[in-house]
Amino acid sequence: MTQLKYTYERFIKHTFLTKRFFYVWGIAVFVFILSFSFDFLFPLAKLILIFLGAFTLLDFILVQLYDKKVACTRTTPHVLPLGDEQHIGLYVKNNQNSIAKFEVVDELPEEFQKRDFSFKFYLTAGEEKTLSYNVRPLTRGAYKFGNCNVFVSTLLGFIQHKIVFPLQVTTPVFPSSVQVKKHELLLFNKLHTFQGVKKMRRIGHSYEFEQIKNYTVGDDIRTINWKATGRRNQLMVNQFGDEKSQQIYSILDKSRAMNMPFNGLSLLDYAVNTTLVISNTAIHKDDKAGVLTFNEKIGSFVKANKKPGQLKLISEVLYREEESSLEANYELLYNAVTRLIKQRSLVILYTNFESYYTLERYLPVLRKINRSHLLLVVVFKNTEIEKYSYETASDTLNIYHKTIGKKFLSEKEMMVKELAKYGIQSVLTAPQDLSTQTINKYLEFKAKGWI
Repeated sequence: MTQLKYTYERFIKHTFLTKRFFYVWGIAVFVFILSFSFDFLFPLAKLILIFLGAFTLLDFILVQLYDKKVACTRTTPHVLPLGDEQHIGLYVKNNQNSIAKFEVVDELPEEFQKRDFSFKFYLTAGEEKTLSYNVRPLTRGAYKFGNCNVFVSTLLGFIQHKIVFPLQVTTPVFPSSVQVKKHELLLFNKLHTFQGVKKMRRIGHSYEFEQIKNYTVGDDIRTINWKATGRRNQLMVNQFGDEKSQQIYSILDKSRAMNMPFNGLSLLDYAVNTTLVISNTAIHKDDKAGVLTFNEKIGSFVKANKKPGQLKLISEVLYREEESSLEANYELLYNAVTRLIKQRSLVILYTNFESYYTLERYLPVLRKINRSHLLLVVVFKNTEIEKYSYETASDTLNIYHKTIGKKFLSEKEMMVKELAKYGIQSVLTAPQDLSTQTINKYLEFKAKGWI
């Protein structure tokens, strides 16, 4: 039974007639039709029929010889980064002793929505070819790559044979480690100031003593260590560094407000990537990083820590987070922050207030959190409305739409001012600039000694 199934799949199910077959046989049929009116064409039509039958049979035999003579492998990374392009490689080799035409159709995960994805090329005897393409995952989850299908046809081109390579593999899409490495390089590169991430110059000092050093022009005279100056008979000053082991918590709102898409990614996905970036930055600065998620109920909680496996733990937690279709419960968030975060910390809240009225509803809760912690509220710009509102209006309806759009934009500015009025720090940023802006704020707070 197994042998019968194999024979059916190889010689019938996986064998196809090409367009060339129908074109050529169509010509033969046309000659036969003409022979009804022109008798002298009938012998020619029979001769054409014999030759075509022979060549078709020969092509069928030749193309079947490639079944075990083609090699194909695929290289995929163990993890795909969310929102970043990743390289996928295909390797094809012709082990048959003749030239052939190949068409490779790779079965991509359904999340990419690609249905006409193929490569066409010729390979001579023993020749190999490396193919490559890029994919950009826009949602977290498990992406299933299917089989790789190789269609082979000879130079005759009447018959095409399909060879299926079982290369199924499931690859998870995690928060972007590419963004983490990118901002890590920018942070510690001497030229990072030109790339958007800036190191803030310290004003004054924090409370953590670092060392005693020789006085240089520009040092704060209030830090002169008179005892050390007397012993060394030269001016000596105390040098202070950043306070270490401070807690940095990223709080992610998973409600429907964070489901708004920008450039393929939702606001929550941007917040997820930035959380991983800021956590990595905090750990490199000897601070502790933690995560709390919520919507209508409290989700995941990762206690702030700087142990070696903390970043991996945060990445695994963020991988499982999904947007909700309900409103966020900020009263429940306040109770969770009070209960779970005992020490004063930098709390970065990723949320989306689309109207001034929404901010007014939640402002009392934000003020309560800000009394116990240093709260940084992320306010997202609506870049689509911003782009639309500055285009030239063509009629009265467009003018009306642009006026409403500018009203939304002005409300965003009002939100930032309203938060500042109550001493709440905020950052107004486009989604694509979120990581850079958040790191800059964190470094600013460190430079000012606020954390």
